[in-house]
Amino acid sequence: MTRYSAHVSNLATSQAEQARPDQVENNAGGYVFQLDSWKRLDRFLILGTEGGTYYAGEKEHTVQAAKAVQECIRADGPRTVARIVEISDEGRAPKNDPAIFALAMCAGADNPVTRSAALAALPKVCRIGTHLFHFAADVEHFRRWGRSLRTAVGKWYTEKTAEQLALQIIKYQQRDGWSHKDVLRLSHPAPASPASPEHAAVMRYATVGMAGMADKREKHARDKVADASKLPAIISAFEELHSLAATHGEDSNYASTTLKRSCTLIKENKLPHECVPNELKSRPEIWEAMLPSMGITALIRNLGKLSSIGMTKPLSEHSKFIVEKLTDKDVLKKGRVHPMTVLYAMKIYAGGHGLKGSLSWSPERSIVDALDDAFYASFGNIEPTGKATMLALDVSGSMGSPMSGTSLTCREGSAAMAMVTARVEKNYAIVGFTSGGRGYGGMHGGDPSALTELKVSPRQRLDDVVKAISNLPFGGTDCALPMLHAISRDLAVDVFSIYTDSETWHGNIHPFQALKQYRQKTGRNAKLCVVGMTATEFTIADPSDAGMLDVVGMDPSVPNVMADFARS
Repeated sequence: MTRYSAHVSNLATSQAEQARPDQVENNAGGYVFQLDSWKRLDRFLILGTEGGTYYAGEKEHTVQAAKAVQECIRADGPRTVARIVEISDEGRAPKNDPAIFALAMCAGADNPVTRSAALAALPKVCRIGTHLFHFAADVEHFRRWGRSLRTAVGKWYTEKTAEQLALQIIKYQQRDGWSHKDVLRLSHPAPASPASPEHAAVMRYATVGMAGMADKREKHARDKVADASKLPAIISAFEELHSLAATHGEDSNYASTTLKRSCTLIKENKLPHECVPNELKSRPEIWEAMLPSMGITALIRNLGKLSSIGMTKPLSEHSKFIVEKLTDKDVLKKGRVHPMTVLYAMKIYAGGHGLKGSLSWSPERSIVDALDDAFYASFGNIEPTGKATMLALDVSGSMGSPMSGTSLTCREGSAAMAMVTARVEKNYAIVGFTSGGRGYGGMHGGDPSALTELKVSPRQRLDDVVKAISNLPFGGTDCALPMLHAISRDLAVDVFSIYTDSETWHGNIHPFQALKQYRQKTGRNAKLCVVGMTATEFTIADPSDAGMLDVVGMDPSVPNVMADFARS
């Protein structure tokens, strides 16, 4: 007798088969749900596509993301621009490049309203010179340099004060083959009326340099508006410092008076790290001069160098200053310090050597502890929900993919994010899952050995948690396992939070079906939060189920969004 129900079921379908008509095939060959264009936009803006994923190369991944951006632009261009500005301005992405690229797409849209909105948003998204260079390189792929584009870029220069512009000119000199000279010659901005001699002098300096302004043969040399004497003091200090470095920088017997003058120039003018010649950066005195005014991002990126020259010794004043700055919530917020930036810095610093070059150092415990605190602080204040929460980390092979072009993997990022929730919730369990083979406890799914209760805790330092997750064995992906595990162990769970790339394919039951079975068997109206760790277009969350939520991994706002969802 044929048992037809053994081959067809609405309650349990192999993940390699389509359970519902609205499911699509993911990159691993499993069937999942497709995110709408707006959620795909968010994923791209926050996570980007640099480095690609386990199943898709960077080019393919970027093309898929760009299609989603285009769909949003066609549906509602001004809304797309507003979302780009919101995510960029709030510092919700570890890198601003995706936002700049998307804004360039909007600036080249067919709809004039969208183009106008994008160009008006330029200073909000492109806040520094490097951002502007990225935009100039990107926008040429979508439009020509017409009047509106030239005007918008020109305003980026003319609406800053002379002092603000001077800092941008010397701090961010070139990137991607672009310089301020190139951008100014394309945009040829009109000076403010009445023209500011200082402002005009700065733009002239950006175009011809100090030598050009002093050259009597230069046609603008006698123009009082472009007079070198009108330049802000920071440019004069920058030029003098570079002159000293060019003359004496490689001299092992660098004269004490010259070194003292260099330090004075840096301190009095608050010259940033980017403005100091590399020839001088081997000298502790130079770093001591830079440290008091050093930006938080520059400080985080140079912790290894500071340790290598002995400036983070235990109990030293420098070490105390660095720790206080790293743990200052206001400084982190003002500097738009992203959690992933801190996590990456912690991984590199705790390792004691850079990824490139020969620089090495002995990690200072207080600095690593401060980075640990800074990571949690960068998410802001999170109110506990009191809900029973299972934090389920996908530790399959595909989660070994890098995040945003860094050496951090998706599994490391997911572990760190899970610790943010674990730190505020009292009733939680942390499990790691991959795929197994045969039936699990009479249910459809993977082998019990494929799900492990992880012995990690937010009381551990974050770099130790990341190491523990990194050393787990890889396997295939079965995102139904957390729910099946809860059923087999008769666990009372209010919220399943699954951190994954949604490239699930291995199990004999879809994750959304497993959640329904859990609800039916336990009588608990459990919810599912899917934390997407890559910018793919897929999710295991059923869009028709109000008890399932899809959010973007490494977004600082996500832990609070998840908490609000759990309480609702």
